[in-house]
Amino acid sequence: MHSPAAKVSGYVVLMIVQIIFLVLFWLFVRYEKTALPLAIDAEDAGSANEHVSKYPQFQDIQVMIFIGFGFLMTFLRKYGYSATGFTLFMAALVVQWAVLMKGFLHMEGGKISLSLENIIDADIAAAVPLISMGALLGRTTPIQLLCMSVFEVALFAANEYLALHVFSICDCGGSITVHAFGAYFGLAVALMLRPASDQNETGKLEGASYTSDIFAMIGTTFLWVYWPSFNSVLADGAGGERAILNTFLSLAAATVTTFVVSALVSHENKLDMVHVQNSTLAGGVAVGTVCNLLLGAHGAVLIGIIAGTVSVLGYRYLTPWMTANLRLHDTCGVHNLHGMPALISAIASAIYASMATVGEYQSELQDIFPAMVGTNGTETKIMGGLGRNATSQAGYQLFGIAVTLLIAIGGGILTGAVLKYTNFRNLKKDEHHQDEHYWEVPAAENKEEYLNMLAKLLDDDAAATNSNSQSAANFNWRPFLLRNWNAIVPANNLYVRGALH
Repeated sequence: MHSPAAKVSGYVVLMIVQIIFLVLFWLFVRYEKTALPLAIDAEDAGSANEHVSKYPQFQDIQVMIFIGFGFLMTFLRKYGYSATGFTLFMAALVVQWAVLMKGFLHMEGGKISLSLENIIDADIAAAVPLISMGALLGRTTPIQLLCMSVFEVALFAANEYLALHVFSICDCGGSITVHAFGAYFGLAVALMLRPASDQNETGKLEGASYTSDIFAMIGTTFLWVYWPSFNSVLADGAGGERAILNTFLSLAAATVTTFVVSALVSHENKLDMVHVQNSTLAGGVAVGTVCNLLLGAHGAVLIGIIAGTVSVLGYRYLTPWMTANLRLHDTCGVHNLHGMPALISAIASAIYASMATVGEYQSELQDIFPAMVGTNGTETKIMGGLGRNATSQAGYQLFGIAVTLLIAIGGGILTGAVLKYTNFRNLKKDEHHQDEHYWEVPAAENKEEYLNMLAKLLDDDAAATNSNSQSAANFNWRPFLLRNWNAIVPANNLYVRGALH
């Protein structure tokens, strides 16, 4: 076990990181012009309201990150505090780091401009380490999560810049740059931290309870409802409306498909709550890259059906195979919810890009596929130059996902090696998936102490009721429990109360 001093030093490191962020914000970050007061003689105040219009979508994304992701990971029966608490901690940390890292790539005059759009971008970036956290849930310390997040966000910002500005790919909902990157980075870290062959069995607490599954469904519901905002927030005009419509239809189709396929492949043809919690969301990931394209309603529905099917089959067959053969414990199944659906989205983007024409997209072609236009005013040197044809754009879409996978997996392996082979403390097998190592939790009595308490209460109860001592087998427990309920099960002892029920 680790000492109290080690715990304290870890939290001191967290505070030092926050102070470093403070210094960087002071040195480099300044409000964008639209966030500054207007001149007294300004004629047009319209530009001051430019970013305010996106605030409702900003709120939606906040709900997804802080509530949706947090509660989705509460399915582990003794890891609810950590799932929600560490989600809040990591998101708050990463939002600040992402503003800085992404800002350094777009500095003007040596300063980073801060606007609502920057915060929205940073919120979306927060999803990346949270996705990776899902692959490692319950098997890392807070300091390891901090280290992983710092490395990952830096790599994510560089990869996103490369994909969107140099390769000039279309990725409106972030399925390539966010979901694929986060999933495969996390899986690579999990692979490096995998258990030894003789400890590969599922942990005793690596499972759900009836109550924890219900809490996880709260996360699913919030994510489902607000996913159209996540995919559409960076799209403008008609493209933004298409992103909402396509995302909703894809989610709906994936949900129906999930219920059907889950019943077909699960034991005794019963619905599996793991599938319902996760695979119903796969449609939102799978349509992300292409959500602002002219898919047609049928295209969005088809993508949702494919995503729901692939995700359920992944949970049913692929995840157990990865655990048994690769010793890769993907706790939340991020490969099935984020990884494979993101690959589907990348393939779909290549297909639809190959069919894109000026006649079809009109003035929007410059916004959706900038490199297909002869002149677009960008200062970034786009790989291959401007004036791409549709086939070339399709090739770059596939190139973008390939490079993203390479950077994510390579970066994850390096990060995992640092976490495993340096001075970071690694949790032991019997410490996995438990809140009590880092949180104050309601006390649960030791079994021996609990039995001794019961024996004493039995003697006292017999004396008070003038009854003779009886064997446990013949004893009438119901009146005894009713008389002594408050002593046996303290109001704050949720663990024992649940065990007795």
